[in-house]
Amino acid sequence: MTSPKLRQTKRSLPIALLRARETIMEPVRDMLLRSQISEQKWRVLRVVEEIGPVEQTVIAKRACLLLPSLTRLMHAMENDGLLTRKPGTSDRRKSIVSITLKGRALIEEHAGESVALFDKIEDQFGGEKLEHLLDLLEDLQDLDLSK
Repeated sequence: MTSPKLRQTKRSLPIALLRARETIMEPVRDMLLRSQISEQKWRVLRVVEEIGPVEQTVIAKRACLLLPSLTRLMHAMENDGLLTRKPGTSDRRKSIVSITLKGRALIEEHAGESVALFDKIEDQFGGEKLEHLLDLLEDLQDLDLSK
């Protein structure tokens, strides 16, 4: 019995996604290094800034983090004065997370450089292609591969 032939790594979707991610994330990491903030904390800040006070499970999903990892990050981010948590109104077991002025200031500090970086990506890759890629990636996220 012969094994199925694997795709070459050059055309492997998981590897191609990782390569593309690294291309995009390298300058982002450089930007964040100056503020000594991790990619994960940056994603959390961006999500909370974007959608406002929100429950932790929503942040975990939108920031692509496991809930236990987010919980650890939240403690550090609270200690750093970037976020606050308070008990939910309808379910006191759940925490509602809000961004602080310090958290907003950190986002503002990097906003110009972040916009410039993504303008550069759009210029080099093409605005229409970038929008199409983002649409395709959203479609890819909707696949049910559990079967």
